[in-house]
Amino acid sequence: MHNTLQGKVAVVTGGSSGIGLASARLFATHGAQVVVTARRQDMLDAAVRDIGHGAIGIRGDVAELAHHAALARELGLRFGRVDVYMANAGMIRINASREVTPEEFDAQFATNTRGVFFGVQSVLPLMRRGGSIILTSSLAATKVLAGHAVYAGTKAAIAAFARNWALELRSTGVRINVLSPGPVETAILDKLGVPDAERPAFLQSMAEAIPTGRMGTAEELARAALFLASDASSFVNGIELRADGGMALT
Repeated sequence: MHNTLQGKVAVVTGGSSGIGLASARLFATHGAQVVVTARRQDMLDAAVRDIGHGAIGIRGDVAELAHHAALARELGLRFGRVDVYMANAGMIRINASREVTPEEFDAQFATNTRGVFFGVQSVLPLMRRGGSIILTSSLAATKVLAGHAVYAGTKAAIAAFARNWALELRSTGVRINVLSPGPVETAILDKLGVPDAERPAFLQSMAEAIPTGRMGTAEELARAALFLASDASSFVNGIELRADGGMALT
């Protein structure tokens, strides 16, 4: 066990699967008191068991503003502070722009954009000087991908939030950075609904589009998140860290 985050309180939204779960697990291994949120109680319970190290799960939907207020109250009562806040919860609906419904549009912006903004707003009073806020974005925010227009818009907005907050919060000593993943194995397949029979061909086509020759793993993204969460990145503020195998270059 390492002690990179020893004694720190780390909150990960959408921490029951994928990058969120892998990050929460790694934060806990490095000494943090981890708090994860998720919408489904069964997945939240499973995540808490998986993470171990005294992790705490708090159920809620980041699209609901009341959840952020309730989470901040709970964090204040339990710990009185937050050192790391990873706004990771997100959703995606792949669709051609001409077929996007208002419901699809609103759902993605409510979770991916509004949920991030008001989550950060709610937790800021608890953030300790020297704390780190990490916003999980996506390669889609800067690279055009088929059917991703709305999703790309939701993620491009949070990059703009980060740039503004890095300056707006300069007196607080809190750092704001964006983690921008490329395609991550398994999680993206589930979200895109790729049938099992088509997965080998899909993986091959994705690998060919990535300079490293393969898709990433949730654990690799978690290591990038750990860097942004820890004092190893103490002079890193307002950046977008691309962990995409170089796919943004293609």
